[in-house]
Amino acid sequence: MAEQEQPKWYILHTYSGYEAMVKDSLEKLIENNNLGEYITDLKIPMEQVIEEKNGKRKVVERKLLPCYVFIKMIYTNQIWYYVTSTRGVTGFCGPQGRPIPMKEDEVRKMRLEEFISEADFKVGDSVSIEEGPLKGFIGTVKELNDAAQKAKVTTKMFNRDTDVEVEYLQIKRIDAPIPDSPDYEEESSEEGK
Repeated sequence: MAEQEQPKWYILHTYSGYEAMVKDSLEKLIENNNLGEYITDLKIPMEQVIEEKNGKRKVVERKLLPCYVFIKMIYTNQIWYYVTSTRGVTGFCGPQGRPIPMKEDEVRKMRLEEFISEADFKVGDSVSIEEGPLKGFIGTVKELNDAAQKAKVTTKMFNRDTDVEVEYLQIKRIDAPIPDSPDYEEESSEEGK
Protein backbone atom coordinates (compact mmCIF):
# COMPACT_ATOMS: atom_id res chain seq x y z
CA MET A 1 0.00 0.00 0.00
CA ALA A 2 1.46 3.36 -1.00
CA GLU A 3 2.14 5.69 1.89
CA GLN A 4 0.49 8.75 0.32
CA GLU A 5 -2.81 6.94 -0.25
CA GLN A 6 -5.39 7.76 2.40
CA PRO A 7 -8.78 6.06 2.63
CA LYS A 8 -11.67 8.21 1.37
CA TRP A 9 -15.43 7.98 1.82
CA TYR A 10 -17.50 6.61 -1.06
CA ILE A 11 -21.22 5.94 -1.46
CA LEU A 12 -22.55 2.46 -2.27
CA HIS A 13 -26.04 1.97 -3.66
CA THR A 14 -27.90 -1.14 -2.46
CA TYR A 15 -31.25 -2.80 -3.00
CA SER A 16 -33.97 -1.46 -0.73
CA GLY A 17 -33.84 -3.10 2.69
CA TYR A 18 -30.42 -4.70 2.06
CA GLU A 19 -28.31 -2.01 3.78
CA ALA A 20 -27.61 -3.96 7.00
CA MET A 21 -27.00 -7.20 5.09
CA VAL A 22 -24.54 -5.44 2.74
CA LYS A 23 -22.72 -3.93 5.73
CA ASP A 24 -22.48 -7.35 7.44
CA SER A 25 -21.31 -9.05 4.22
CA LEU A 26 -18.64 -6.40 3.68
CA GLU A 27 -17.42 -6.76 7.27
CA LYS A 28 -17.05 -10.53 6.70
CA LEU A 29 -15.29 -9.86 3.38
CA ILE A 30 -12.81 -7.53 5.13
CA GLU A 31 -12.15 -10.14 7.84
CA ASN A 32 -11.84 -13.15 5.51
CA ASN A 33 -9.55 -11.41 2.97
CA ASN A 34 -7.49 -9.25 5.37
CA LEU A 35 -8.68 -6.05 3.74
CA GLY A 36 -8.65 -3.96 6.94
CA GLU A 37 -6.00 -1.62 5.60
CA TYR A 38 -7.99 -0.98 2.40
CA ILE A 39 -11.54 -0.79 3.77
CA THR A 40 -11.38 1.06 7.08
CA ASP A 41 -15.00 1.93 7.91
CA LEU A 42 -18.63 1.23 6.94
CA LYS A 43 -21.62 3.32 8.00
CA ILE A 44 -25.37 3.41 7.54
CA PRO A 45 -26.38 6.91 8.76
CA MET A 46 -29.34 6.74 11.12
CA GLU A 47 -31.63 9.35 12.66
CA GLN A 48 -33.89 9.18 15.68
CA VAL A 49 -37.54 9.96 15.08
CA ILE A 50 -40.60 9.84 17.29
CA GLU A 51 -43.32 7.49 16.06
CA GLU A 52 -46.81 7.30 17.43
CA LYS A 53 -48.53 3.93 17.33
CA ASN A 54 -51.76 3.03 19.14
CA GLY A 55 -51.58 6.30 21.10
CA LYS A 56 -48.07 5.57 22.41
CA ARG A 57 -45.02 7.55 21.39
CA LYS A 58 -41.61 5.99 21.12
CA VAL A 59 -38.22 6.93 19.70
CA VAL A 60 -37.10 4.72 16.82
CA GLU A 61 -34.02 4.75 14.63
CA ARG A 62 -34.61 5.17 10.92
CA LYS A 63 -32.18 5.15 8.01
CA LEU A 64 -31.30 8.69 7.03
CA LEU A 65 -30.73 7.64 3.40
CA PRO A 66 -32.39 4.32 2.53
CA CYS A 67 -30.57 2.23 -0.12
CA TYR A 68 -27.14 3.70 0.68
CA VAL A 69 -24.11 2.46 2.62
CA PHE A 70 -21.06 4.67 3.13
CA ILE A 71 -17.66 3.01 2.82
CA LYS A 72 -14.25 4.44 3.70
CA MET A 73 -11.64 2.75 1.56
CA ILE A 74 -8.57 3.03 -0.62
CA TYR A 75 -9.79 2.59 -4.17
CA THR A 76 -8.19 -0.14 -6.28
CA ASN A 77 -9.68 -2.22 -9.09
CA GLN A 78 -9.49 -5.33 -6.88
CA ILE A 79 -11.35 -3.63 -4.00
CA TRP A 80 -13.92 -2.29 -6.48
CA TYR A 81 -14.49 -5.85 -7.72
CA TYR A 82 -14.84 -7.31 -4.19
CA VAL A 83 -17.30 -4.60 -3.12
CA THR A 84 -19.47 -4.57 -6.26
CA SER A 85 -19.64 -8.40 -6.21
CA THR A 86 -21.20 -8.34 -2.74
CA ARG A 87 -24.82 -9.53 -2.69
CA GLY A 88 -27.25 -6.61 -2.45
CA VAL A 89 -24.85 -3.99 -3.88
CA THR A 90 -26.03 -2.40 -7.13
CA GLY A 91 -22.87 -0.30 -7.52
CA PHE A 92 -21.04 2.81 -6.46
CA CYS A 93 -22.51 6.28 -6.89
CA GLY A 94 -20.56 7.84 -9.73
CA PRO A 95 -20.29 7.85 -13.50
CA GLN A 96 -20.59 4.33 -14.98
CA GLY A 97 -20.53 2.84 -11.46
CA ARG A 98 -17.00 4.10 -10.77
CA PRO A 99 -16.74 5.68 -7.34
CA ILE A 100 -16.15 9.37 -6.75
CA PRO A 101 -14.80 10.22 -3.28
CA MET A 102 -16.95 12.43 -1.07
CA LYS A 103 -15.76 15.95 -0.31
CA GLU A 104 -14.75 16.82 3.25
CA ASP A 105 -17.76 19.11 3.77
CA GLU A 106 -20.09 16.30 2.61
CA VAL A 107 -18.47 13.93 5.13
CA ARG A 108 -19.02 16.54 7.86
CA LYS A 109 -22.66 17.10 6.90
CA MET A 110 -23.36 13.36 6.91
CA ARG A 111 -21.53 13.08 10.28
CA LEU A 112 -19.56 10.07 9.07
CA GLU A 113 -16.59 11.10 11.21
CA GLU A 114 -16.15 13.12 14.34
CA PHE A 115 -14.39 16.36 13.50
CA ILE A 116 -12.93 18.21 16.44
CA SER A 117 -12.80 21.85 15.53
CA GLU A 118 -11.36 24.60 17.61
CA ALA A 119 -13.86 27.36 18.16
CA ASP A 120 -12.59 30.65 16.75
CA PHE A 121 -15.20 32.44 18.84
CA LYS A 122 -15.87 32.87 22.54
CA VAL A 123 -18.82 33.73 24.77
CA GLY A 124 -20.03 37.22 23.88
CA ASP A 125 -18.81 37.15 20.25
CA SER A 126 -21.11 38.00 17.36
CA VAL A 127 -21.63 35.08 15.00
CA SER A 128 -23.41 34.37 11.75
CA ILE A 129 -25.23 31.05 11.28
CA GLU A 130 -23.93 29.65 7.98
CA GLU A 131 -25.80 26.31 7.70
CA GLY A 132 -29.02 24.64 8.72
CA PRO A 133 -32.56 25.92 9.12
CA LEU A 134 -31.37 29.15 10.76
CA LYS A 135 -28.95 30.05 7.96
CA GLY A 136 -28.60 33.81 7.66
CA PHE A 137 -29.43 34.59 11.30
CA ILE A 138 -26.97 36.60 13.36
CA GLY A 139 -26.58 36.24 17.10
CA THR A 140 -24.35 36.36 20.16
CA VAL A 141 -22.61 33.33 21.67
CA LYS A 142 -24.08 32.65 25.12
CA GLU A 143 -22.47 29.25 25.96
CA LEU A 144 -19.88 26.90 24.46
CA ASN A 145 -19.86 23.11 24.85
CA ASP A 146 -16.50 21.86 23.50
CA ALA A 147 -17.30 18.21 24.26
CA ALA A 148 -20.46 18.25 22.10
CA GLN A 149 -19.03 20.82 19.65
CA LYS A 150 -22.16 22.96 20.13
CA ALA A 151 -22.79 26.59 21.01
CA LYS A 152 -25.84 28.27 22.49
CA VAL A 153 -26.50 31.43 20.49
CA THR A 154 -28.98 34.19 21.29
CA THR A 155 -30.61 35.46 18.11
CA LYS A 156 -33.63 37.60 17.28
CA MET A 157 -36.71 35.73 16.07
CA PHE A 158 -40.02 37.55 15.69
CA ASN A 159 -38.48 40.56 17.52
CA ARG A 160 -37.64 38.42 20.56
CA ASP A 161 -34.34 37.13 21.87
CA THR A 162 -34.31 33.38 21.36
CA ASP A 163 -31.62 30.90 22.44
CA VAL A 164 -30.77 28.26 19.84
CA GLU A 165 -28.23 25.45 19.92
CA VAL A 166 -26.02 25.09 16.85
CA GLU A 167 -22.93 23.11 16.00
CA TYR A 168 -19.55 24.83 15.83
CA LEU A 169 -19.36 23.95 12.14
CA GLN A 170 -22.58 25.86 11.46
CA ILE A 171 -21.43 29.25 12.77
CA LYS A 172 -18.77 31.78 11.91
CA ARG A 173 -17.50 34.70 13.97
CA ILE A 174 -18.21 38.13 12.57
CA ASP A 175 -16.36 41.26 13.56
CA ALA A 176 -19.19 43.76 13.15
CA PRO A 177 -21.40 44.27 16.21
CA ILE A 178 -25.02 43.20 15.97
CA PRO A 179 -27.68 45.91 15.57
CA ASP A 180 -29.83 46.28 18.72
CA SER A 181 -26.96 45.11 20.95
CA PRO A 182 -25.43 47.47 23.60
CA ASP A 183 -22.04 47.37 21.82
CA TYR A 184 -23.62 48.51 18.56
CA GLU A 185 -25.35 51.51 20.16
CA GLU A 186 -22.13 52.65 21.87
CA GLU A 187 -20.13 52.49 18.64
CA SER A 188 -22.75 54.25 16.55
CA SER A 189 -23.12 57.04 19.15
CA GLU A 190 -19.32 57.51 19.24
CA GLU A 191 -19.27 57.87 15.44
CA GLY A 192 -21.81 60.69 15.62
CA LYS A 193 -19.60 62.75 17.95
